[in-house]
Amino acid sequence: MLNRDLANAVRILSMDGVQKANSGHPGAPMGMAEIAEVLWRKHLKHNPNNPNWINRDRFILSNGHASMMIYSLLHLSGYDLPLEELKNFRQLGSKTAGHPEYGLTPGVETTTGPLGQGFANAVGAALAEKILASYFNKKDFPIMDHFTYTFLGDGCLMEGVSHESASLAGNLKLGKLIALYDSNGISIDGETKNWFIDDTAARFRSYGWQVIDNIDGHNSKEIDDALTEAKKETEKPTIIICTTTIGFGSPAKSGKASSHGAPLGEDEVKAARKALGWKHEEAFFIPDEIYTAWDHRIKGNEDENAWEKLFSRYADAYPEEAEELTRRFSGKLPERTDDVILKFAEEEQKKLGKTATRKASKAVLDTAAPQIPELLGGSADLSPSNLTLWDGAESITGDNARGNYIRFGVREFGMTAIMNGVSLHGGFIPYTGTFLIFMEYARNAVRMASLMQTRSIFVYTHDSIGLGEDGPTHQPVEQLTSLRTTPHLSSWRPADAVETAVAWGEALKKHDGPTALIFSRQGLQTMERTSDQISLIKKGAYTLWESNGTQVPDLILIATGSELELAYESAKAVSSDFINVRVVSMPSPDTFDKQDSAYQEQVLPAACRKRVAIEAAHKDYWYKYTGLDGAVVGMASFGESAPAPELFKKFGFTVENVVKTIKAL
Repeated sequence: MLNRDLANAVRILSMDGVQKANSGHPGAPMGMAEIAEVLWRKHLKHNPNNPNWINRDRFILSNGHASMMIYSLLHLSGYDLPLEELKNFRQLGSKTAGHPEYGLTPGVETTTGPLGQGFANAVGAALAEKILASYFNKKDFPIMDHFTYTFLGDGCLMEGVSHESASLAGNLKLGKLIALYDSNGISIDGETKNWFIDDTAARFRSYGWQVIDNIDGHNSKEIDDALTEAKKETEKPTIIICTTTIGFGSPAKSGKASSHGAPLGEDEVKAARKALGWKHEEAFFIPDEIYTAWDHRIKGNEDENAWEKLFSRYADAYPEEAEELTRRFSGKLPERTDDVILKFAEEEQKKLGKTATRKASKAVLDTAAPQIPELLGGSADLSPSNLTLWDGAESITGDNARGNYIRFGVREFGMTAIMNGVSLHGGFIPYTGTFLIFMEYARNAVRMASLMQTRSIFVYTHDSIGLGEDGPTHQPVEQLTSLRTTPHLSSWRPADAVETAVAWGEALKKHDGPTALIFSRQGLQTMERTSDQISLIKKGAYTLWESNGTQVPDLILIATGSELELAYESAKAVSSDFINVRVVSMPSPDTFDKQDSAYQEQVLPAACRKRVAIEAAHKDYWYKYTGLDGAVVGMASFGESAPAPELFKKFGFTVENVVKTIKAL
């Protein structure tokens, strides 16, 4: 059977799926069909019977608008994606969403759509493989040995995140990363030569990549030879630049923007069938012989079984390493992790010292990280400021992958998207660091981690106007609200070293989404607590202090982070004016919102309507807790450049202003 016939099966399913949905992108799947056929049938190591086999090759469709291509490939190869799902493309409740979604469709490695991020995820997957191989592979036992392949288009390369990620990939010598670039010269606006004239080959050579260019993307032998050559290069990642015709096979729309993001139309679908030599007029019909040629289930089982036998012999020879690798991929933390963190919290509580929570965070890492070998950290050129580089951590370089820390350089977006790929690969708990304000550079990658519910930890320091003299360009105001309103993302802004330890503990245990840990630059006083109160921190909010705990409070002050001490001092200042004043620490509102109604009522009884929230961030978020009868001492403008104490006074974060706000109720 000809390769063109097998590639045409991808074209037929793709254009039929888009046509039936009356929505989608047929051009890229039709243009990349030969590339997809050669990769998936001749080179990709995968098992449709077990999409989660840990030593499978990873395939990431960065140009996620070409989603009907990956759905066609999965269906034809034998994954649990029946033809009916392809017919329900882009429909409510189907497994074939408009862009591929991780966790929804078996065989989809990551959610793609925002261009360039899939490419960055691929860099992360390749990085994870290289690090794991350096730790676990032994002579004659290459148990972690797979490639990461990614398809990308012009749009991915125009997005800045591709520059950040490709540059770092070359620096880290990710030789098992292979990108196939669909160079068709067309995007939604038309011919890209009018706005995209980069010398892509020269660009990637400058990054330290192997470049294989001038490949005819419709010539199966050239594609096959290029992939074979790419796999021989062990020191450099490879980009294969394939020239293709978008919408290949469509008589009226091939090579045109009209095939990019809209159905071809019924008449053009018929004309394309004829032009491609496809003899079957029925939509979605694939002959049995083509299904047989595509079916990868037997080969997939053979490959996985061979690896299982290798791993069994490895386990006999290296039982501790085998057990450790299995534990890592299970996602289970090492024993005693909770005990180590709790002991740290208890010791800090006894000290009643004053320290910046970013410093407390490092102290937690110094204590706990040696017990958690899967913890993989990094910072975007701010390690000394974020304090994410713990004592004993070892930096990863292109020549030494046996480490646990990555110096990302000034690449916040690339860093976050790459670590999303690390998390998706498995075997690690990644954490990253930057200033809270620079979360904005990485915002979409944070959103994607939340959408996919990946296990990632984002460390954000310099959390308010308290960073002082750097001024409003560096002082976050609205960022906390942005994080807190992101679904599946848990955000913690601890008030001292004790809450910092608990926040880290909860972040490490969270499996169903990422966590943002927000820390201060300035020193914060450890608040007095009982052991019972320490145990309640993990609930996201708890009563820290009250003047008379025998009845429902007359006034509740709610605070987080650096403002908790202010709330405490203010409560004491007005305690003589009320029968009972309560101070509630709420380091993680989303965690508190998940508690049962009885606990929520215990902390914030509905009968108490006099409530004041205090936080050096945008005030609008807090009205959900204070109600219209309450008040918020917060930010409603950007900050200014001045020493932190002067800024706190200017913007009303003083006992005098809080007392004034209380009395105004």
